[in-house]
Amino acid sequence: MANTDKLPFIEGQAPEVTALVERCRRGDKEALGEFYRAYRHDVARNLHRVLGPGRGDLDDVLQEVFIEVFRSIGRFRGDSKVSTWLYRVCVNVALQRLRKRRRLNEVTSDAGPEVRDDATPQRTLETRERMAAVYRILDELAPKKRVVFILHEIEGREPKEIAGIVGAPVLTVRTRLHYARKEFFARAAKEQAFAGEVR
Repeated sequence: MANTDKLPFIEGQAPEVTALVERCRRGDKEALGEFYRAYRHDVARNLHRVLGPGRGDLDDVLQEVFIEVFRSIGRFRGDSKVSTWLYRVCVNVALQRLRKRRRLNEVTSDAGPEVRDDATPQRTLETRERMAAVYRILDELAPKKRVVFILHEIEGREPKEIAGIVGAPVLTVRTRLHYARKEFFARAAKEQAFAGEVR
């Protein structure tokens, strides 16, 4: 049975977003489609950052995120913005996938991310090699460390916000971030792609 309680007003959240979520909570199929179209790009971008490039299963993981979102949207109480709640679901699904990947010892594709650079072919190649090296190093980090590292170092989010996303105390986030940085830079110092740049 759908939750019919009204969502509270959340500062900074557009009324049309609240209305869309309300419709989704009531099981309106058209609203679910609108929600998917509105947030698909953001979720895909976040998954790409967390899971890394060259993932052939990105569409599958994207579908998993929205299955979980639609399964749990009735329990969304409006304590945070919809985008923050959605990001948290996205990170949780990505963490599950990273743990599974570690268990199965999957290897990411060498294709690397698409580099949009108008520079010389040599510079484009160097950028590709660096990005591939970054994700090789990230693949070696424990999933929880990897997520906080990406959220802080790549997306520029503060530990307090990360704590809300990953559902951990701020102190835990800071600790994970400290060890993730330490591991990342120790490994980066050994990477040929960063020769002479990492101290």
